[in-house]
Amino acid sequence: MPNSNATTVTGLPLAAPTGLAWRVIGLASIYRLLIPPVLLLIEWLTAPGFLVRPQGANLFLTVCIGYFTAGLLLVLTRSLNWPSLRTIALVNAAVDAAGISLVLYASGGVSSGLGILLVLPVGAMAILAGSRDVFLIAALAAIGVLAQQIALGIQGSAPATDYTTAGVLGAIVFLVALSVWPVANRLRESEALVRRQEVDLANLAQLSQYIVQHLRESILVVDPQDHIRLINESAAQILGDRAAYPGALLGEASPRLLYLLESWRRHGGSAPDPDQTFVSAEGGRIVRPHFAPLGSAEPAPILVFLEDTSALAAQVQQSKLAALGRLSASIAHEIRNPVGAMSHAGQLLAESPQLAAEDQRLTEIIRANAARVSAIIDNVLQLSRRGEAHIETLALGGWIEGFRQEFCETMQWPAERLTVRAAEASLPFGAQEIEVRADAGQLRQVIWNLCDNAIKHGARARADGAIEVRFGRLAATARPFLEVCDRGPGVPPENLERIFEPFFSGARGGTGLGLFLARELAQSSGATLLYEPRPGGGSIFRLVFADPQRWDLR
Repeated sequence: MPNSNATTVTGLPLAAPTGLAWRVIGLASIYRLLIPPVLLLIEWLTAPGFLVRPQGANLFLTVCIGYFTAGLLLVLTRSLNWPSLRTIALVNAAVDAAGISLVLYASGGVSSGLGILLVLPVGAMAILAGSRDVFLIAALAAIGVLAQQIALGIQGSAPATDYTTAGVLGAIVFLVALSVWPVANRLRESEALVRRQEVDLANLAQLSQYIVQHLRESILVVDPQDHIRLINESAAQILGDRAAYPGALLGEASPRLLYLLESWRRHGGSAPDPDQTFVSAEGGRIVRPHFAPLGSAEPAPILVFLEDTSALAAQVQQSKLAALGRLSASIAHEIRNPVGAMSHAGQLLAESPQLAAEDQRLTEIIRANAARVSAIIDNVLQLSRRGEAHIETLALGGWIEGFRQEFCETMQWPAERLTVRAAEASLPFGAQEIEVRADAGQLRQVIWNLCDNAIKHGARARADGAIEVRFGRLAATARPFLEVCDRGPGVPPENLERIFEPFFSGARGGTGLGLFLARELAQSSGATLLYEPRPGGGSIFRLVFADPQRWDLR
């Protein structure tokens, strides 16, 4: 069996008092402080000599005061750093053995019946002690009883029969200590088990918190009052670290997400429309929420999963690009040559002087569609041949001015109908030049495609139609952005989720690869291309860059 001054029978250390030990010590202290005043009160209310020998009245008063003072000192020293629980138990046992033995001595010995007062302190300290210390505590009490009886015998003030009573009292003390010891062991085992379970629960809670916070999936829990109760780090980044935190209102963090949640609730918790998405707080990701009730309560908290569609879309697009790459070689040999031959034949046929006007129109259709097929082939080949991006730092304001001049000269577009300005949202960040990290050639191609689309679908149809290019930083996250705005008809709501798909075109005669290629090139530079309707009519295509001060793309 382990040493009692180091461990309990359960193998747990006794170096410091536990909650059970302090409760036992507290009860023993109350008992110790109550004995002296109660004895003095009984002596005062009863006839002289009821408890105390006539010649020991002053001694009894002194002993009671001394015992009370010792008990009070033990209470006051409870806050001290005791060496061990064993020391506390032995000190308390020694004080009780000495104090009650002196009370017995002052009251005339064991014949007074006050020896029974030792039972509770011995039992209490036996609960705190180890196996060997139980015998030591019982021995201290028995020795105290025998010592006071011997002293009284020497003085001749106690009958010889009291020795037998003292021996019986000492045996009772040993029996009490031995009977309490197994109970104390069970109490200590139960407390140790409870402590282990508390530690296990705390560890499980910490583990659960760690797992939730470090999940790749973005999750949050919303209560029936639309307060955020739990949110992990990934979800907080999507909704905005400043607005999304436990206790915050979901509507303040993301009004769009709250609207989607309310729509889900109104439809009885049915699966949300896959087209229902929202833009992250940083403006660089498109997020699709998924909702699930948490528990069976009514109304139940809602577990919200936020799916970053950009990662999934990137995987899908990579698969599409791989398929296009495998197809491109066949296209170059199997389609381009026949298409070129048809176009050339149509051109020669159109030069024939005997050709009627109706036939002349047919040759124009042949050449137009041959040119369209050639454009599709060029775009597909461009996708398959796209090399690794050469990232460099660009001053956005100076770069866009150079692009404006080149675009207007090449496309013969009036410079006054292509305006460039800094967005008002970026003014709080000062007049410091905005820098981005991107491939200059790919960025030129993306903006060129967007401006060309703006001319084709909006600006050219109106005499005062103009293209506006704005740049700056997003107010929420300070990420640099560049957007192309027009006042055209915009994109129909049913096509919003499809405009970046390959071969989808909302205009007659389009190849359906322009916006798809633009988004692919943007992603190569770590940017995200987004669309949103322009207030008052028209379209806004926004390119959100990674901030070089926060994200290193090298």
